[in-house]
Amino acid sequence: MGTSLYILWLFTLNLYLASGYEDTPWCSPLKIKNGHTSCTSPSRSYYKTVKGTRCSIYCQKGYELSGGSQVICQTDKRWSSKSICKQKRCPPLAMPMNGGFKCIDGAYFNSRCEYYCSPGYQLKGDRIVTCLDSKSWSGRPATCVDLEPPRIQCPSVKEKVAEPNKLTARVFWDTPEGRDTADGILTDVTLKGLPSGSYFPEGDHKIQYTVYDRAENKASCKFTVKVRVKRCAKLNAPENGYIKCSGAGDNYGATCDYFCMGGYELQGSPARVCQFNSEWSGADPTCSFMNINVLLKNAVEFLDQFYEKRRLVIISTPTAADFYYKLQVGTLQQAQCGLDVRHVTVIELFGVYPTYIGRIGRRLLPPAIGLQLRLLLRIPERKFQMVVLDKHGVDKERYAIPINNSELFTLIDSFPLRKDEMKFQAEVGHTCN
Repeated sequence: MGTSLYILWLFTLNLYLASGYEDTPWCSPLKIKNGHTSCTSPSRSYYKTVKGTRCSIYCQKGYELSGGSQVICQTDKRWSSKSICKQKRCPPLAMPMNGGFKCIDGAYFNSRCEYYCSPGYQLKGDRIVTCLDSKSWSGRPATCVDLEPPRIQCPSVKEKVAEPNKLTARVFWDTPEGRDTADGILTDVTLKGLPSGSYFPEGDHKIQYTVYDRAENKASCKFTVKVRVKRCAKLNAPENGYIKCSGAGDNYGATCDYFCMGGYELQGSPARVCQFNSEWSGADPTCSFMNINVLLKNAVEFLDQFYEKRRLVIISTPTAADFYYKLQVGTLQQAQCGLDVRHVTVIELFGVYPTYIGRIGRRLLPPAIGLQLRLLLRIPERKFQMVVLDKHGVDKERYAIPINNSELFTLIDSFPLRKDEMKFQAEVGHTCN
């Protein structure tokens, strides 16, 4: 039995020597981390590290070859090149503006990176990306965008009472300041409505502010300006008179002036004011027929009762039979309405020394008054003359011959005070038909 084993050993040794391997170099075993090899030795030998062995190198998923893809065992017992499988790496990620990212394993294969944004910004794109075997990142590169609108707060409702004798009120408020939650920069602020410090009419007024940030996001806020007008009850014109009011005629601070038609004089308050408590000052006046006192002692006192109330047309004639007198009186009698509208009282003076007669309508004046009027106003007694006095007793014009009503009224209508009267009367419709 021992002889048989020995003979087998000798046979194997002879076979080995015969094959020529006793002089063949051997390379160290080829080990590829994260990869594997496929080797072919000469003459399909069982041994994979002898001279001439050729090995192809393959890397596992996520790794790539650095060096030759094939190596040969050389005579110097070294492989022809040094090849390794190194981990694949994706290109560096760009840092998003106004944000950043965190990665588990840098930019290597299978690394997961998660994006985040600064306060006020929102992520656009994939929040998590992974480094793929293709050396590219999964998903879309993320960006941080400002999608959040800015913030702005308006003041509360503003209420105000209109100023005295006005239908408006001046309203102030602090202009609201917007705030951007991202970079803190606002590009524009717009206002819809009147600005602070404006005069607002009666009623409710909507005010709106809108702010914009650099990303063109916008935010708005609104509030209301309420202007109230305190009012008194509407006043009625007195019988035989009319009123002229400032403002709206019934608002706080409005003043109403009372006027009487020709031949009437005001009794009571000439003006009333609408007060803050919505009550009128004073009491309702009346327009009473003017009571002319003809029993005064002298002409000065007699004329004083017409001061600022009536205009006077004084007709003087030596006799009632005078042609000029009859013509002038007849003309004036045809225009009684025009005289009343212009607040004109006609005084007639007759006679020569020692007989004097004066009258207003059908009321006779004492002879002494007639005489004094002629002396005071320097009116001749022996010829016709007509004198026109304004409401302040100023001698405005004298006529030696009769004039028509049109000429007389044109003169009176040119008086400054009369111009204001005409405006008032036109507004209230007090005219002659």
